[in-house]
Amino acid sequence: MTVIRLALQSLASRWVTALLTVLAIAFSVMLFLGVEKVRNGARASFADTISGTDLIVGARSGSVQLLLYSVFRIGNATNNIRWTTFRAIEARPDVAWAVPISLGDSHRGFRVMGTTRSYFDHYSYRSGSRLELASGKRFDDLYDAVIGADVAERLGYEVGTSMVVAHGLGEVSFALHDDKPFRVSGILAKTGTPVDRTVHVSLEAIEAIHADWSGGARDPNKRYSAEQVREMDLQPKAITAVFVGLESRLKVFQFQRAVNGFRGEPITAVLPGVALAELWEVVGQAEAALKVVSGMVILTALIGMITMLLATLNERRRELAILRSVGAGPGTIVGLLLAEAGVLTLAGVMCGAALLYGMLYALRGTVDAAYGVYITLGPPTAWEWQTLVAIVAGGVAAGLIPAWRAYRQSLADGMLVRN
Repeated sequence: MTVIRLALQSLASRWVTALLTVLAIAFSVMLFLGVEKVRNGARASFADTISGTDLIVGARSGSVQLLLYSVFRIGNATNNIRWTTFRAIEARPDVAWAVPISLGDSHRGFRVMGTTRSYFDHYSYRSGSRLELASGKRFDDLYDAVIGADVAERLGYEVGTSMVVAHGLGEVSFALHDDKPFRVSGILAKTGTPVDRTVHVSLEAIEAIHADWSGGARDPNKRYSAEQVREMDLQPKAITAVFVGLESRLKVFQFQRAVNGFRGEPITAVLPGVALAELWEVVGQAEAALKVVSGMVILTALIGMITMLLATLNERRRELAILRSVGAGPGTIVGLLLAEAGVLTLAGVMCGAALLYGMLYALRGTVDAAYGVYITLGPPTAWEWQTLVAIVAGGVAAGLIPAWRAYRQSLADGMLVRN
């Protein structure tokens, strides 16, 4: 305890440099733990992009590809599946619900997805959170559209705004369905998922805007007005994919085998959780780089602490020599320098953790709303505790360098120092 008291008194006499060292360590620890919290939050949010859906069924392709175009609206399907196939899937006794989706059109760079009203009842994210409307209502009319939060924010759309869907993808398109404009009937609340960047319309609406199109272009021999199309049979002939919920998850593999062996056409069923894990292995490689960068920041802070202790040794040579002259042994001198390093590191770790949790408490709502990353405020994990202990131990170990220098200074050398 005497060594600790001496260390605290010595640091108090040099409080400015000690405070700057503590702050440097605190900010580095805050960055290190912050990266870990954000990484875990991003991974959890990524895994919860879609929840409550047991399987996704689409044309025969890889699981990641099917997940990308059906959930993340990235890329295109290798093929569509027939409406009769969807009806066969929906009619299975082990299926609780089935939601078809149809992709292929866009609006000013945002994907347009045709679906049914049950999509809003069954699609969930973040472990069961349901889609909610921030304003307006679901689509009721043939030319109603429900848009995501990002679509509304970026384009400045409100309920009642008129919009024209383009054939195909891309922000700029010359193949417009401008003879059948849509009206925004509702705007979804922010979810932090691809839903925010999607325009939702009915499957019948997708059929309606393509009623006089053939081969990706308007058929010159067909001209149907928006009102004429209302009188047609708009049942889809094909869709892109199906979200499926089962009566019992115990039957998920049995259902998957049945779909993969379906004789009507080549289709496949994938488990969203498994496909998301595979996709994270591809996109999560930056985790290692983030850890290395934040580790280097901590190392830099510890080097700064060593530099501070070494820089003050010349000024403290008389102090150390006096301690030696009153009976302090070499072990006491070494212990004093190690105690100072430990106190500085421990104070920095505690301040860094406190700053991080304070910042997360204040900003996690903003981060969730802006980036869709939900960060929990739970206590540090076992790995984080181990990391904090390792940082303190590393700080004490770093103090061995100035402690060794202090040990090497002789009593006579210290007494010869002039003011």
